Amino acid sequence: MSKNMLLDCRDISFTYPGSNTEVFKNMSYRLAGPGFHALFGPSGVGKTTLAKMMTGDINNFGGEISKSDIGRVLYTYNLERIPGWSTVREHLETTTPASNKAKIDDLVATFGMQTYINSRFSQLSLGQQNRTNLVRYLLQDFDLLIMDESLANVDEVTKENIILKMKTTFSDRCFLYISHNVAEVAKFCKQILVLRGRHKSPQTLSILGQDHSRGKGLDKKNLEQTMLEIVNAF
Repeated sequence: MSKNMLLDCRDISFTYPGSNTEVFKNMSYRLAGPGFHALFGPSGVGKTTLAKMMTGDINNFGGEISKSDIGRVLYTYNLERIPGWSTVREHLETTTPASNKAKIDDLVATFGMQTYINSRFSQLSLGQQNRTNLVRYLLQDFDLLIMDESLANVDEVTKENIILKMKTTFSDRCFLYISHNVAEVAKFCKQILVLRGRHKSPQTLSILGQDHSRGKGLDKKNLEQTMLEIVNAF
């Protein structure tokens, strides 16, 4: 996969049908290269709307979104469901392409899913459901995976293990991580796109994160500085 992956959004404008209030106005930004990126901002600022523009689920907007060396874009979100009558293993076996089936057991172990792999989806806790959904998407073929609060309700230790594993296993893929957790995006993401209110100019600011990964040290002062930059961006 090319290392020249680029998502280039130029002069994006959008108003919800039936509304007179613009969500975005002449907004431009870039996400470059594989790795973990973040989309950060307060509730209601348009993060999910922007994500669905990237996937093509929303296309009645002004401006242009171009993707260089990015083919398939997938989107997964908090509390997304799979059939409740299917066990986790049955669903993963059914939905995973043949070329990726060998990865199932490794991801199941990393995500701490062994204890409920034979349980039905409807029997799982919210955090377990979110982990199952994320594994399902990671087992697909994709270039960019947008994760909209996909690890909500997952404990911090498990969440860190999952993110670090993803960064190692899928180092040639692009991820856009949507989260309300300042420390999380500052620690793990390399580019943080802060989406501000529609009355702010510019409407987006790009901040460099610490991009923490296995084998890479983490300086606490640098992390705190990044967190402060994100908060001040509002």
